[in-house]
Amino acid sequence: MGGRSSEHEISLASARSVLAELDPERYEVATIEIARDGGWQLGTGTEPPALEAGSAGRALPVPRAQAPVAQTLAEVDVVIPVLHGPFGEDGTVQGLLELAGVPYVGAGVAASALCMDKDLFKAVLRDRGVPVASHHAIRLGDAVENPFSYPVFVKPARLGSSVGISKVHDESELGPAVELARRHDEKVLVEEFVAGTEVECGVLGNQRPAPIASVVGEIVPRAEWYDYGAKYEEDGSDIVVPARIPDAVAARVQELAVEAFVATECEGMARVDFFVRPGGEVVVNEINTIPGFTSTSVYARLFEASGIPYRELLDRLIGLALERHERRRDLEY
Repeated sequence: MGGRSSEHEISLASARSVLAELDPERYEVATIEIARDGGWQLGTGTEPPALEAGSAGRALPVPRAQAPVAQTLAEVDVVIPVLHGPFGEDGTVQGLLELAGVPYVGAGVAASALCMDKDLFKAVLRDRGVPVASHHAIRLGDAVENPFSYPVFVKPARLGSSVGISKVHDESELGPAVELARRHDEKVLVEEFVAGTEVECGVLGNQRPAPIASVVGEIVPRAEWYDYGAKYEEDGSDIVVPARIPDAVAARVQELAVEAFVATECEGMARVDFFVRPGGEVVVNEINTIPGFTSTSVYARLFEASGIPYRELLDRLIGLALERHERRRDLEY
């Protein structure tokens, strides 16, 4: 839990919900918190250790100082990475766990890295025929330009929770918006504005059993758009479940959610975010491979409405992690 990204506090909130709901009759839990400065520290398993930047924890590559962490990772049956954003949701921690040979919940290294990079993610989906919103990538050395009509959204290519994102209304706002996004990532996206309804759909499963889609939820932000405050502040937005869209459109959202999940080779869980244009066309916005995971987060609420309560959802995710590890253990490298 925790992590080095700007989504550190969101991760801790998600982790507390997971800790509260894991069945103590079935699971013996250990916690590892990663501080904003990269220090790792063990907790008791009932509460996060509240590691502060600069405290006694040390960065993971120092083996002697990290012996308890390394031993814990070596002994557990499965890891639940409740980490959001860079250094947690982008394949880095997943690579560490692959090297350690430890089963873990959620997408693997390649899928995690791909879905974190919205530029590459959209390229893959376009190649697979999955509709996505148009975008323009600005890399280091590129001219700052917008090929679309205003308004547009400007965002870091590899971040989440709407951090560093701006809604740009005219040319005068473009440069400052790119500068803000570049505080978080060297690659910046300019995305077309898609008018319509924002909806989200959860996906659960591995290559086998085949993934399933949740009911569809509708996001109703109380601000101009679904920014950080709308996502995490009290009364920042409403979530309508099921979404107020026609049944045929909801079925299309579910179909595309599973298609996007499979195309990016995700496993375990993901939340897929969409726009529904006024005429009913469905467009994929992005995939979150480790979505917010409190009991009241969108992903959990969508599966609750689908007949899978939060505690059962955790049980299924742990089972999927173990299934994948067992399935892959006999591969020859």
